[in-house]
Amino acid sequence: MSQKIYTPRTANETLCLEYIMNRSNLSRADLASLTGLTKATVSGIVKKLIDDQLVIETGIGESSNVGGRKPINLQFNEKAGLSISIDVGYNYVNGLLSYLDGSEIATVKEKPIPLNEDTIKTYFSEIFSTFESVIPKTAYGVIGVVIAVHGPVFQGDILFTPHYNLDQIPFRKIAESLTSYPIYFENEANLSALGEYTFTSTSSSLICVNMHSGIGAGIVQNGRLQVGSHGTAGEIGHQIVVLDGTPCRCGNHGCLEMYAANMVCFDHFAEIKSMDYVNAIILREYYRNQDADALAVVAENVRYLSVGINNLVAHYDPEVIVLNSSLYWEIPEMISLLKESLHSHFAKDIILRNSPLQERATLLGGLVLNLQHFLAIEHLQLTESNL
Repeated sequence: MSQKIYTPRTANETLCLEYIMNRSNLSRADLASLTGLTKATVSGIVKKLIDDQLVIETGIGESSNVGGRKPINLQFNEKAGLSISIDVGYNYVNGLLSYLDGSEIATVKEKPIPLNEDTIKTYFSEIFSTFESVIPKTAYGVIGVVIAVHGPVFQGDILFTPHYNLDQIPFRKIAESLTSYPIYFENEANLSALGEYTFTSTSSSLICVNMHSGIGAGIVQNGRLQVGSHGTAGEIGHQIVVLDGTPCRCGNHGCLEMYAANMVCFDHFAEIKSMDYVNAIILREYYRNQDADALAVVAENVRYLSVGINNLVAHYDPEVIVLNSSLYWEIPEMISLLKESLHSHFAKDIILRNSPLQERATLLGGLVLNLQHFLAIEHLQLTESNL
């Protein structure tokens, strides 16, 4: 199918589009007031954005107190294109095909064990094939594919994946052999933070702490990911909380994720109970029944994680910290316990909450990254109403 070719916007066009995307029911007069541009300039920009099918007129707004013609409201055309996000976990691969507002078209959930070059190629092929079969016609088609990995990524290169060996696999070569869409790689905690910032928050600074096999934090300030000089900012799972403690795959001893990661918590409880397998739901049921071992394991997790959260607060001073962890979803009382463990004066005004997006956060963050590349807009705070 023929599709429009996206052309770069001028700075003023980008500014107007950003306002239209982040605020609902703006008129041309509103845009002129917000941007400081003349009404004639705004009118020309809006016409071009409409011609480019990035903006649509949605109806008549309310007239001002002095009367006159009622304004026409403007809205970002979320059906202008499509996004693909893929989250490669240590024991799963999830995919999302969505419109540009995050509304879902199709999802794929796979459990490839073990992860290796062959299984990744197989599941990527299945994801792209599944999505290609249901892709609707849009002006710009698929604007990009974002692939999330559980390890630091810098300038598109996977640096280190402590819980699986993806850094040893020709990841980009595999992905690019299967599709011609633009391919972007990013750390999954970073993407979770982008998803939470964009779809669930109005704060200017947010940190999302992801707890799975390891622990990572995505840091967003004014829509921009803070990745550090080498791409490792937010690797809070590798802060040392026990001197000369348990060896970690990163090379240190006593790292936070060796004591507080979900997988560590589950394995510890399984060992205590002589069980073959434990997940968040199983631990939740023991906790609900006031099992002494479950209470102790939960308390230990909170104690160690509170050290990591206190350090985050002291280092980054965020407005909001979001926890993305199946353990904390299933036992939400742990959020209250964690808050009670934050004794620092610096933490008294911090908003600490569970992730409302849960496993969707990383995939929706992939959409946001695709939009940032496609539209050259960094600051996006949309709505979750269509999700």
